[in-house]
Amino acid sequence: MTKIGLEIHCQLTNLESKLFCSCKANYREFEPNENICPVCAGMPGSLPRLNQEAVKKATMIAMALNCSTPEKIAFFRKNYFYPDLPKNFQITQLNIYGDTSVGGSGTISVGDKKIRITRIQLEEDPGRLIYEGSSSKNQITLVDYNRAGTPLVEIVTEPDFETPKEVRDFLNILSDLLKNLGVADPSLEGAMRADANVSTRGGNKVEIKNIGSFHDLEKAAHFEITRQESLHDRDIPIVQETRHWDDRRKITVSSRSKEEDLDYRYFLEGDIPWVKINPEIRTELKSKMPESISSKKERYVSKYQIPEQVADVLSSDKFYSDLFEEAHTESNAKEVANIITTELMGLEDTREKREASKLSATHLKDLSDAIQTGKVSRNSSKNALHEILKTGKSVSQIISELDLGNVSDESELLTIIDKIISDESQAVEQAKSNPQTINFLVGKVMQATKGKADPTLTLNLLKKQIGI
Repeated sequence: MTKIGLEIHCQLTNLESKLFCSCKANYREFEPNENICPVCAGMPGSLPRLNQEAVKKATMIAMALNCSTPEKIAFFRKNYFYPDLPKNFQITQLNIYGDTSVGGSGTISVGDKKIRITRIQLEEDPGRLIYEGSSSKNQITLVDYNRAGTPLVEIVTEPDFETPKEVRDFLNILSDLLKNLGVADPSLEGAMRADANVSTRGGNKVEIKNIGSFHDLEKAAHFEITRQESLHDRDIPIVQETRHWDDRRKITVSSRSKEEDLDYRYFLEGDIPWVKINPEIRTELKSKMPESISSKKERYVSKYQIPEQVADVLSSDKFYSDLFEEAHTESNAKEVANIITTELMGLEDTREKREASKLSATHLKDLSDAIQTGKVSRNSSKNALHEILKTGKSVSQIISELDLGNVSDESELLTIIDKIISDESQAVEQAKSNPQTINFLVGKVMQATKGKADPTLTLNLLKKQIGI
């Protein structure tokens, strides 16, 4: 039997400052080693000052994952030497004196399966190592401390996963949940990272680190399961160790023996007192939490009759669900949801495209209204949407400038229909015996009008002219 547990590290990217100093939490906009101060650079005599908002955001994550939230939390020093850790210790949390991490045990559902959360802890991110050189012989290691001290939430799960696919599904659900809470943007480079602990047939667990993406984590878990199964088959013991994922060779490589908690010589951080989280604060945070993804999906389906699959996609993405909430009315909700999920998501599939887009909620509302009132066909609305994204012009202006308005004049349509009936006599005969094939003729009319014919009027006129 395969058991997989996860340790997920998620930066609280929506905060203004680091966990223990006033340096910017968004270190990505700086040149190397520009976003540092004596505190995050680990200078002797510097003192940490806890970011209160980081505690609140981490508590919200714990609540969203159905975790217990203690009245008091404590911070510890985790001692180890590594070049990207300037103090030679990391300020983190540990449940030595009962549940003193920001979140205790909880659960999250992946399909029909409940995944248990062991704990959620708040800690500082270390710096970043950058390797340069064309080969291992002349490679040098550079250290950028801009990231050091960034607020980080570590989410530790029980080994409840049995397949790499379950791991990938869980991480996607967790990523959507964090975005929906408004505490983090997991799509940013390095903002959400995960290590996996894998064991097979009751053997020792092996930790896999240095994994760059959810896709790579799935592949790394697959490889490690296969490697361990092969060792079991040959009666070779599984060594408890830490292995790194070699992205170039697509294999796991032995790194070091696995440390135990004792190796880190944990002790209480004397420069940060115990933090009391009053019940009033927890109540306030709970009241401020946004509607959950599952609740949104249920509302979209029950209130607006949006198809379940569309509602699932829409509710899972905070950017698009926020856009939907601003743009829709009770009468156009299905149309707005359709435009977002079938067209817009494909056109704005990267952060850069979203930032460059000129689209507003008003554009979406006006475009859906134009479709519903027959001013523009769904086919022509795609062209209008492309133009809106580029220019930001109003829907009415774009319809006029690009001549996208529906052809709804009966006499004009009849002229086109009569010609198509004459040219497609065989299809006309088929339609008389099998009315469903009339869609071929509708398509021909759409082609002749460049997609601008009113589809309902076209179908009715075709039936009338053919006599079915």
